[in-house]
Amino acid sequence: MRALVGRAGSPLPVLVDVPDPHPGPGEVVIATTAATVNPIDVRIADGEVREAFGLTGDVGLGWDFSGIVKAVSDDVTGVSVGQRVAAMTGNPADPLRAHAELVTVPAGSVAPIPEGMSDAAAASVALNAPTAAMLVDVLGAGAGRSLLVTGAAGAVGGYVLPLAREAGWRVTGLARTTDREFVTTTGADLVTEIEPRAYDAVADAAGLQAAAIDAVVDGGAFVGVLPIAPVAAQRGIEPTDIFVQADGVRLAELLRRGHTGDLAVRIAEEVPFSEFDRAYALVGQGGLRGRVVLTF
Repeated sequence: MRALVGRAGSPLPVLVDVPDPHPGPGEVVIATTAATVNPIDVRIADGEVREAFGLTGDVGLGWDFSGIVKAVSDDVTGVSVGQRVAAMTGNPADPLRAHAELVTVPAGSVAPIPEGMSDAAAASVALNAPTAAMLVDVLGAGAGRSLLVTGAAGAVGGYVLPLAREAGWRVTGLARTTDREFVTTTGADLVTEIEPRAYDAVADAAGLQAAAIDAVVDGGAFVGVLPIAPVAAQRGIEPTDIFVQADGVRLAELLRRGHTGDLAVRIAEEVPFSEFDRAYALVGQGGLRGRVVLTF
């Protein structure tokens, strides 16, 4: 099968041929139909964050994907060959990940795709929506307190807005003026600049880190996502950083909500796997509203 890897010294993903995988205990093998390209994939491929993650040698690329179950281990129940599913891979150091024609994952990370939902849409949900949900879990109940969401029109922030509102937060989204309609449709307010000491909490979906924590009141809460350089505790604020964990049960519910339109699923472009270099270039340019999805 073909797969993309990040290789030291190569600024672009490298296409390799490797043997087809077989499921180990508790695992399933999925024939990929769609896989999202995320900014972190670009940064791993071009070497920017290899040292921060402790990555050496060839490493797999891709986090979230969808496909058709090809094989299951004898000890797996609840997942069947031929089923349409979505899932995410977890360890950046794995030699093969979601940007491959066949992907092996634990059965517990797999969720069925709702009838009528496209594979591309399902793939685009499988990392970002669970990340947003975990971020809101860490924040806890809002009870009317104020929350600033950075990157509010982005991949993770766009899901944080409605989920945080449901958890009782009074939400403000930091985004561009051109994103006003998207942000305010969720019931959040829009700001385009950070106001110091103005919010009880910040969900730093954009990874602004030091700039974002400045918006938190003394003793408030700050939650970040996958920080390369974690922000230091200050002014009675103890920052929390999350690393999303695969959870098939939660993903199934988020897929259902994405399919019904309860959560906004946005795709900027679908790109054939053979044009992976163009897909990575699109994501590397930044500024997209919606995901770039590789199709197989």
